[in-house]
This record gives sequence, C-alpha cells and structure tokens, in this order.
Amino acid sequence: MNTINETNFQFPKQKSVYKGKVREVYNINDDLLVMIASDRLSAFDVILPRQIPFKGQILNQIATKMMNDTADIVPNWLIANPDENVAVGNLCEPFKVEMVIRGYLSGHAAREYKVGKRTLCGVAMPEGMEENDKFPTPIITPSTKADNGEHDEDISREEILAKGIVSEEDYVVLEDYTRKLFQRGTELAAKRGLILVDTKYEFGKTNDGKIVLIDEIHTPDSSRYFYAGGYEERQEKGEKQKQLSKEFVRQWLIENGFQGKEGQQIPEMTDEKIIEISNRYIELYEQITGETFVKANTDNVLARIEKNVTEFLNS
Repeated sequence: MNTINETNFQFPKQKSVYKGKVREVYNINDDLLVMIASDRLSAFDVILPRQIPFKGQILNQIATKMMNDTADIVPNWLIANPDENVAVGNLCEPFKVEMVIRGYLSGHAAREYKVGKRTLCGVAMPEGMEENDKFPTPIITPSTKADNGEHDEDISREEILAKGIVSEEDYVVLEDYTRKLFQRGTELAAKRGLILVDTKYEFGKTNDGKIVLIDEIHTPDSSRYFYAGGYEERQEKGEKQKQLSKEFVRQWLIENGFQGKEGQQIPEMTDEKIIEISNRYIELYEQITGETFVKANTDNVLARIEKNVTEFLNS
C-alpha cells in the first residue's frame, strides 16, 4: 500500500518546512501552518524503518475531532482540513515544553515508581500504589520538547520557571488549559466506555500573543486509554489492563529487546506486523470516535495532498 514516509512540497507562498518525528509542518507566508501527518511510526523517540498504512489519516482525523470537541473550553490553532492527512491552522510559536498529565500510575510513571522513585517532575506520588492505580488527583509532569533525534526529558515546573523556558504568567495558563482539556477528554472517553489514563498537550502563541492548543490531542500516539469495563476487577486481581494506545507497539519492541538505547537493534517489521499495527490503529480510531473509519484513496497519495492543499491555499 502507498504510505507517506516524507514529503517535499513547494506550496504557494511557502517559507520553510519543519520535519518532526511524525508530522511535517509547512510555514505559509509566516501566517499559516500546513501540518501533514505522515505514516511514520515512532517509539522511544526513534522513527521505525517502515510506515503504517492509514496511520497519518487516523491521527489527523482523531485530532481534528478532539480539537472541535474542546474548542469551547480552550482555543486552538486549527482552521481547516483540506485533506484527510492535513490540518491547516494559524502559525504559532510553540512553547518548548510538552504538558503531560497523568490520571493513573501507568507507563513511564509506573516504570519510575517500580525503581523506587516517589517524585516525578517535582510532583510527589503517594506510597503504596500499584501499577495502573488511579492518582487521587491528576498530576502534571512536563517534559522538554526535544529537537529531532533527541529524547524528551522530564522537567519540573520549578525548573521550567527558573530556566525561563516559559514565563510564570504563561505557565499558569498552560496548567489551567491542561487540566480543563484532561477533564473534557476524560468525559469524552467515558462516553465511549474508555478511561483516559494519561496524555500530553502542546501549546503555542499566535502572532497576536494568544495561547492556543496545537499539534495533536487525545490520539493513541499522544494518549493512553484503558477499557473501563473490567478495570476494577483487573486491578484487584493484579492483571494487566486492556489498553487502547500505542503501548502495544512499545511492548512488542521491549519483548524483542529494543527500548531505543544505544546498540539495540530494531526488530524486523514484517508485512504481517505492519498490517497488524495498521488494523490496531483502525480499531483505536473507531473505539475512540465511535465512527467507522473510511480509508482515503492512496493510489497517488502525495499528488492528492499537494492538489488539495494547493487548491485550499489559492482559495
């Protein structure tokens, strides 16, 4: 199947392009951003060697739906979606932190807890917790926004302010927006029989100084979900929770000896594994949104995107 590994477009009034792990962002006349969701797959901050069919479309469409479902409580950058893989929005100067919020002791937090740490990003975690237990109150554990190829790193609120990465005035807004979005995301997930376990949000400032939500929101790449049904029983029995997130990719890599560390080899990604991951992403889409996923035509996916975006910009 045709997948999107990278793009090299020249759109009208294009000034520059930034290529992240998954998304490619085109600056249009220092006014708009055209964000293209590729089919690249990253885990442990490493881009894996093969792409996943329809992954970019899935992430873009979930993020768009969730942006629309939260626009009444937090302003966002989004203007339009001229293509299944594309979001166009206001140009923003991104804050150099990711606002990670955790409702449960899972993933990275659980791994830190297991080795005896009781503080994460300057936030205390209660004693006596088991993996996947719910925190009394969701905790915000920011990370630095890494440049290409580098690992995001945990950082505390105090360090962010002391280093001047974000002003205190702005950081108060980021915390407030993060909690509001997580609360709304929790409510939206509950309607689908899901628990929003943890997620990350990214924010930027528009040219007129307004703080807005950018990038993706509540997607399986940026969030972890559990199935609500049977959660309590599984916790009581010490069983693994039924997850709906990219964690299944991480677990497969870990089982095959890869965690992004130096000297480790990425396991072979067979055609069967690629199709399995693609099908899991489609399942994630349908479970999170409650809608049937409609595959876009990928016969000539790059020409399709170029045509749709160029027509939108010219209009």
